[in-house]
Amino acid sequence: MKRAYLFPGQGAQYPGMGKDLFDQSEKARELFRRADQILEFSITDIMFEGSEEDLKQTRVTQPAIFLHSVILAEIAGESFHPDMVAGHSLGEFSALTAAGALSFEDGLSLVFKRATAMQAACELNPSTMAAIIGLENELVEEICESIDEVVVPANYNTVGQIVISGSHAGIDRAIEMLLEKGARRALKLPVGGAFHSPLMEPAREKLAAAISNAPIAPPRCPIYQNVDALPHTDPGKIRENLMAQLTSPVKWTQTVQNMLRDGAREFIEVGPGKVLQGLVKKVDREAQVGSL
Repeated sequence: MKRAYLFPGQGAQYPGMGKDLFDQSEKARELFRRADQILEFSITDIMFEGSEEDLKQTRVTQPAIFLHSVILAEIAGESFHPDMVAGHSLGEFSALTAAGALSFEDGLSLVFKRATAMQAACELNPSTMAAIIGLENELVEEICESIDEVVVPANYNTVGQIVISGSHAGIDRAIEMLLEKGARRALKLPVGGAFHSPLMEPAREKLAAAISNAPIAPPRCPIYQNVDALPHTDPGKIRENLMAQLTSPVKWTQTVQNMLRDGAREFIEVGPGKVLQGLVKKVDREAQVGSL
């Protein structure tokens, strides 16, 4: 039975996250302290003592979730033995680091550059996202294409649940049209911008430059990447997919389906929250899920 390890993305953060790891493990304390040095501010203070509002800032949220996930995998030691890994959006960087393709320092530096580039892109292009529940993928795609604004599928989260991304006017129009077509729910998300859409192009350009200079090694197991939902071990292809990730949809449903096809029967979520476990169960009720 193959085991897949899954790493969550933005939205899984909570006040006090990681404090238990810091208190229990010398290895965790060492990595958290190193993170403060790399980032040149005390992210540990914000994670352990900050408010929900403090943690919502993209430049804090992304490195905080990365740290929680990667440190969990690190202190698990030999019990962290994946046959395959995947990460949702930001979680792809956590997965690559936990699987040895990126060093801790390089992974954290890339995540922080990603977060600051995304925050800048959000300020440049005011935009948003919305969750659409209860419609087939093809119908959502068709409606998005018909709108004369930037609106695209951003996250294929699970069967019957897609997040769309775009301009405020485009998302408003899409919600109206999708509800008319029978969507059970269509609601805006409390996010700062249109992630995984063409509006993230300024951020993609900044991040691509950093990714091109980061050393990437072959991971110790295949990583199923967001852009194509396929397993990869070649550093060149991993790099190419990472560069495309910010402006491409997260093919999460397809990723889980492909992992199941390739023999995964147990899915372990590594990081804060249980969102990914729930998404897996909606794809395959028989799949075993758990957390590290």
